Amino acid sequence: MNRKTFLAGATALVMTGLCAPAFAQAIPATVDQPVTISYYNYNLASAGNGAEATKKMIADFEKANPNIKVEGVGASSADITSRIQADVAAGRIPDVVQMVFSDLNFTVDNLGAVALEDIVPADELKKHFEGITPNGLQLGVVNGKTYGLAYTFSTPVLFYNADLFRQAGLDPENPPKTWAEVKAAALAIVDKTDAEGIATGIFGPSAGDWLFQGVLRSNNGGIISADRKQLAFADPASVEAVAMLRDLYDSGAYTNVEVQAAMEGMASGKIGMYLQTSAIQGFLVKGAEGKFELRASTMPRFGDKPQRPNNSGSALVILSKDPVKQRAAWELMKAMTSKEAYTVITSQIGYLPLRTDIVDDPNYLGEWVKKHPLIKPNLEQLAILERWESFPGPNYRQIQKTMMEGAELAVFGGVEPAEAMKAAQDNAQTLMPK
Repeated sequence: MNRKTFLAGATALVMTGLCAPAFAQAIPATVDQPVTISYYNYNLASAGNGAEATKKMIADFEKANPNIKVEGVGASSADITSRIQADVAAGRIPDVVQMVFSDLNFTVDNLGAVALEDIVPADELKKHFEGITPNGLQLGVVNGKTYGLAYTFSTPVLFYNADLFRQAGLDPENPPKTWAEVKAAALAIVDKTDAEGIATGIFGPSAGDWLFQGVLRSNNGGIISADRKQLAFADPASVEAVAMLRDLYDSGAYTNVEVQAAMEGMASGKIGMYLQTSAIQGFLVKGAEGKFELRASTMPRFGDKPQRPNNSGSALVILSKDPVKQRAAWELMKAMTSKEAYTVITSQIGYLPLRTDIVDDPNYLGEWVKKHPLIKPNLEQLAILERWESFPGPNYRQIQKTMMEGAELAVFGGVEPAEAMKAAQDNAQTLMPK
């Protein structure tokens, strides 16, 4: 899906998508009896701010809704879909889940996700959607209906160490905006300091492919055809983007370390730049405090081509088939995507506020944003956000894995990028639905 189509779809969702719900089973207007719902959430399994902030939001929700008890179930973002799939197969159907966007299509096709338009009255749905950025809402739409309500997500952010920039003779007021500038800055840091130049969250077992997709797109590279039948990550523009990463590594500018090691290296001042989700902002801020000046910039672009960032993160999805529990789940979803919730989600965890009207509001994020400029590059990119493409069919994760393994061979393994990406695409295409 190209950016023009994506933005048009986002506008259409807000303008017309809520006008004609088809009720499969209308939920009750309120929860007037005690009910317990399960809430599968990967932030609950995280260390530090993510878990604590989520627990607080759940506690606040239960206090405001005394008839609803929320049973939180924590599982990592890499494992949560497998956990949900296993529990569904065993008849333990979760009520509401935090679903990684790349798994959303699989959840709709195989796990029985419920479209909000099928259970929530149109006027109520429209009222809650007011104020949420259309780009964010569109992320959870599958086959024209909202199966996932965008919850926690971000765009790629280039964090950088302003102190290392100064030591290397670089201007921290003018961070790199292109990949060529990133390479030059990283080499200067390597040459004039004891630190590494740049690390990224693109590769590794826990990385997924969201950041890689944004890099390919920013060079106008493909991921999958518009009809979702043919893979396209071996097209010339995509290969060129992979070759850029290979050159970055071969030059000594790019250090190949796993995500956790890269986070720790950036937080301890041993890496000059780090391209990663803003969700790690709290971790980096805590590490840098009192040691060095941490700053952030937008995702690098290829020459004069505009960067085309896509989202990371998750949506909230209802799986329950019980009307009372569906109402309770919807109430929880509304609370978790409210102005109050996004104030917590942004200020305490580091994700984007989907309700952008709270950014300048002193009752919500206004004062916090003034004191925390690291959020600004992320907010800038919200206007040009594109969808994290999920691959179709039951083999979607293996397709993703094959693509990323091909890219790793090209960047770090010495295989020519065109050869590695073509072999990966050919193998992955056999896993696509016929």
